[in-house]
Order: sequence, then C-alpha cells, then structure tokens
Amino acid sequence: MISYLKLIRAGNLLFIALTMFLIKYGLFEPFGVAITLNLFGFSLLVLAVVMVAAGGYVINDIYDVPADLANKPERTYINKNISEKSAYRLFFILNIIGVGLGFYLSNMIGRPGFSAFFIFGSAILYLYNSQFQQTILVGNILVSLIVGLIPVGVGLYDLLPAITPENQQTQSTIFSILLDYSIFAFLINLLREIVKDQQDIDGDYNAGYRTLPIEFGKKRVNKILFVAGLIPLAFLIYYIYQYLFENISAVIYTLLFLVAPLLFFLINILSAEKKNEYARLSAVLKAILFFGFISIGLLQFILL
Repeated sequence: MISYLKLIRAGNLLFIALTMFLIKYGLFEPFGVAITLNLFGFSLLVLAVVMVAAGGYVINDIYDVPADLANKPERTYINKNISEKSAYRLFFILNIIGVGLGFYLSNMIGRPGFSAFFIFGSAILYLYNSQFQQTILVGNILVSLIVGLIPVGVGLYDLLPAITPENQQTQSTIFSILLDYSIFAFLINLLREIVKDQQDIDGDYNAGYRTLPIEFGKKRVNKILFVAGLIPLAFLIYYIYQYLFENISAVIYTLLFLVAPLLFFLINILSAEKKNEYARLSAVLKAILFFGFISIGLLQFILL
C-alpha cells in the first residue's frame, strides 16, 4: 500500500487538492463572486483532477524505469514493489475515473465541451511520457502547462458558467487573478523541470533521452536557467509595485517566501555542477511553487 501511495505521489496530490480548495474558499467565497458548484460538485472536480494527475505520475514512472534505476534507484517502485502490469492497470483505472468525472461535471453544469479539459490533460500526460519526454523542451513545457492549468481549471468549471452581464467585471477580475497564478506556476515549474533534467543527466543519457542538458551541456543550460529565472522575478517585482505596495504584510510575504528563494536560485544556479546542488535548487523552486499557491488563501486579508 505504501508503495502505491508513493507511486502516485500522494503528497503532491494533497497539495493539488489543497490549492483547489484554497481557490474556492480562500478566493471565491470571501469576495462573494458567483459560483457554479456546491461542495459536492466541487469535491468531484477536485477528485477528477487528482485522479488524472495520479495517472500521470504512474505512467511517468512506467516509462522512466531505465532512467530512474540510475538516477534514483531508492525511489523506483515499478518492477520492484509493483509489477508493470499492475501499474498499467492502475493508470487506466485512474484516467477512466478522472475523465469520467470530468465528463459528468461538464454535463452537470451544461457545458459538455468542457470535458475536453480532462481529455486534453490525460492525453498530454500520456504523450509526454511516451513520446515528448525524449524531445528537447517539449516535454518540459507540456508538463509545466498541466501544472499551470490547475487554477484555470477551477475558474473554468466554477467561475465561468456563473458569469452574467451584471457580474461580468467582477468575475473577469477574479479569473485574471487565477490566470496570473497559472502563468507564474508554469514559469516556476518549467525552471524546475529543466533543473531536474540537470540533476538526472547521467541516467537520462543512458536511457537515450534528448534533454536540454544532454544537448547543450550543464554550463550552458545553467546560463539559460539564470536568464529564464529573471522572468518570474520581474513578474513578482511588477506585482509588488502594481498591486501589493500599499499592503506591508503582502510585500513582506512576497519578498520573504517568493522573491528571496528565487534570488537564492539565481545566485546559485550559475555555479551548480553536482547532483545534490541541483536537487537543492529543485527543492527551492518547489517551495516557491508551494508558497505561491498558498498565498491564494491570503488574498482575502490583502485585498478586502
């Protein structure tokens, strides 16, 4: 049982669920915006997203066995604790449940076309692992896009169907906030995916992958990461001056938990060489992503 929980990254799935509930109860409700889903319907939405994400983790581990045996043998569960056949069966079950719930919800809110959100997510996660993971940057971009779409997905199902001519401006403002979070999450996760490629370069090379570090070398990719890291930093600085400057608590939170770790990453990425250095920087980026999403629940104290 423990192996299955580790296989589906139970901790990451809990974070996804927490983020979605923070959006609904830390952003939508305090600001009194019109919503579509009650607690039961929203719980089904969260479950659907979690199921598809869990399926993505399973298929990732199935295709990554050769590389993982070299990069992180202690965290390789396929063909050790869990057979490949069982893993495939779990992957299909998770995706059927996730896409099925997405289809049900889409019809329940009168927007059957929205089910494409889950079909697209499930298909991209499969194609990423089976095809695009071995293509330079394409796989990194696709998996980061999936992470970035989580806040947008909440807005798509809970916010958009409730728009009327009277509340259109308020709904649009809230949706634009979700879009900003999605863009930031995409940028930070893209950096982290490339850092993980730096960390796993030896195993990826032996597995025949074509990643950015394998094609261009660690030093060049470090420079690319430094330049790319300036984009979310500029994003944060703009946000502070544009929206948060008059709220000292918001400024302190952003500087302490987002800007400072990002500066730490930028300072250290240029000199990083060893696997443990990249692992530490990957953890820093994961922390930035965590505190970025957690801040959704703090907006009511900042903006109200």
